[in-house]
Amino acid sequence: MDGQEAVCLPKLSRVAVCGGTHGNELSGVYLVKELMKGRKEEDNESGSQPVLVLSNPRATQRCLRYTEVDLNRCFSRDSLNSPVLDIAPYEVLRSRELDALLGPKGSPYSVDLVCDLHNTTSNMGLCLIAYSDSDWISMHIFKHLQRCMPDAPMRYINFDLPQDESYSLDSVGKHGFAMEIGPQPHGVVRSNIYTAMKCGVQHMLDWIHLFNSGRVFEGGFVDVFTLVKHLDYPRDCSTHDIIAAIHPQLQDRDFCLLNPGDPLFQTFSGETMPYNGTESLYPFFINECAYYEKGIALSLSRLRRVKIPAVCATSERHAVIVT
Repeated sequence: MDGQEAVCLPKLSRVAVCGGTHGNELSGVYLVKELMKGRKEEDNESGSQPVLVLSNPRATQRCLRYTEVDLNRCFSRDSLNSPVLDIAPYEVLRSRELDALLGPKGSPYSVDLVCDLHNTTSNMGLCLIAYSDSDWISMHIFKHLQRCMPDAPMRYINFDLPQDESYSLDSVGKHGFAMEIGPQPHGVVRSNIYTAMKCGVQHMLDWIHLFNSGRVFEGGFVDVFTLVKHLDYPRDCSTHDIIAAIHPQLQDRDFCLLNPGDPLFQTFSGETMPYNGTESLYPFFINECAYYEKGIALSLSRLRRVKIPAVCATSERHAVIVT
């Protein structure tokens, strides 16, 4: 039998679970608050438990996505290193506080893993959103969630950006991803969505414990949806108002292949506007409520299968797993 040598990676000694980066995405808000209940001070000091963070307390208190600017767009290298004044938007100041707490980004002192909890109004199930399709830690956690939650629709999304340009809170850690679950209206918590997030976080923490304890995890394959582009709604040339909605045949069909000529939008006068791209792609974040302000009606991705190696925590001897 052929032996497959495992890639040895540093242990995940410091892990952060963050909720409320968007203050109206309530599954993460209430899950972090629940995890904070009964937390023993000695657990925090020993590092045996994850760092728990309510990322945007002002927005959370007011049940708003953000108070001045989108906190989850404030963590690129340029944003974090640009001069800042006391009159800067609250979220810009808060991003510096979070970078000091969990980072600094790109430094040896940053936490080993950031899991940032989000909800979407789109019908996306449970997704891990990362910036790379070669982060073996994040991809192995995804495989573990797939095994432990076989009935949950689950996808891995790659935004494919270098670390300097990655702009969300999860990019502050050495490894990181957003755990995005929907559909759930903003400002609302649904029990089934909350429960899926809670299970996902617990299985993630279980995997980290096993990894740190010396378990060797077999390699395999992960289906990865890599972002290609965003599409805006059709708009009136003079007013810039939208003139169409997502077509009924596309609504709620996230990750279903969209082919050239398929219905894409339906104008408010009832006409169908087809997808006029030259390539069949997979849509996601279809009709996401929070993206109207960003000029995004949906995002399009390519699907490919990525082979990932076996992994284990670093030790003096290299581990080998027999397959």
